[in-house]
Amino acid sequence: MSDEPDPAKRAALVYNPIKVDKKRLRKRVEKASKDAGWHRPLFYETTPEDLGQDATTRALREGVNAVLVAGGDGTVRAVSEALAQSRVPLTIVPSGTGNLLARNLNLPLLDQERVIRATFGDRIEAIDIGMATLTRADGTAEEHGFVVMAGIGLDAAMIAHTRPQLKKTVGWVAYVDGAARALGGAEPFRVMYQREGGRLHSAKVHSMLFANCGTLPAGIALVPEASITDGTLDAALIQPGGRFGWLAVWRRVWWDNSVLRRTRSGRRIVERRDDSSVRYLRGTQIEAGVDDPQPVQLDGDEFGEAVRIRCRVLPGALLVALPRA
Repeated sequence: MSDEPDPAKRAALVYNPIKVDKKRLRKRVEKASKDAGWHRPLFYETTPEDLGQDATTRALREGVNAVLVAGGDGTVRAVSEALAQSRVPLTIVPSGTGNLLARNLNLPLLDQERVIRATFGDRIEAIDIGMATLTRADGTAEEHGFVVMAGIGLDAAMIAHTRPQLKKTVGWVAYVDGAARALGGAEPFRVMYQREGGRLHSAKVHSMLFANCGTLPAGIALVPEASITDGTLDAALIQPGGRFGWLAVWRRVWWDNSVLRRTRSGRRIVERRDDSSVRYLRGTQIEAGVDDPQPVQLDGDEFGEAVRIRCRVLPGALLVALPRA
C-alpha cells in the first residue's frame, strides 16, 4: 500500500445490530476512514434473513476496497463466504459470543479501535476457507463456506439445544448447558468417510468435525494440528467408548491437547498414549455419509439435517487485515 491517503478508496462495515453498539462502532469506522483519507464508509446491517452474505455481495458491487465485519461467528462466516476469492481484505472486529476466528488469528479481543485501524494498514494475510456441501435426505444439495469448523452429529445437536437467552446472558458458557441437554438423548451413529483419493472407512461416532482452525474459548485446542494457512482441513472423530468414555474425550481435548502439547515432554506423552476417544485425519477434501439424517452446524450455526457432508479447502482464498505486532 502507498503511504499517501487515497480518497478514491472506500470501506464497508457489515454488522449485526444485536451484537454491537452500532452508534459507537460506526463512529469509530468513520473516523478511521477519514484519518486514512478514504471516502465515508458504507454501512450494512444484517437481518434474520441475511446473516451478512447478501450485504457483502452488495458492498462488492459498489466496488469497496475493504470490508469490516462485526457480529457473532455466524456473521463472520457469512461475510467470509461472500468474500472468498474476491481479493478484497476482511477486517474482523471482535464482537459476539465466541469470536472463534478472531481468537485463532490472535486478534486483540478487547481493542476494537486497533483492529479497525488495521483495515487501513499494510498487513494483509491470506488464510484458508472451508466449503461444505450438504446433501439432504431428499437428495438436494447446497454449499456453504466456513472459517472455523463444520460438524455433523452431537456438536450440532448441542448448538441446537443451547438456549438463545442464556447465550445472550453468559456468552459461550451457555454451550455447556446445551451440551448437557443434548447428551441426554445422544446415541452413536455409523459414519462412512474418506479423504480425496483414499479408501472408504467406517466408524461409530457421536460427532465428526471438519476444522479449518481448532482453538475454542478458554484456550481449548479441540483440533490441535489445524492451521488456517496450511491448505488442508483436519477432521476429528469423536467416539467415546465404555462407561467413562466422555471423560476420556475431555482428557484428550483439554489435558492432552490444551496442556500437555505445550511442552516437548508433554507431546511425547501424548504420542505414546493409546487413546481412540478422539481420532484425527487430514486432507484437502474429506467426505462423510450417514444412514439416517444427522444435525449439521457450520461455525456454530444450525444448518438442518444432512445424510452427507463433503468439505474441501480453498487455500489462501480469504484475505484478512491484521494489526501490526
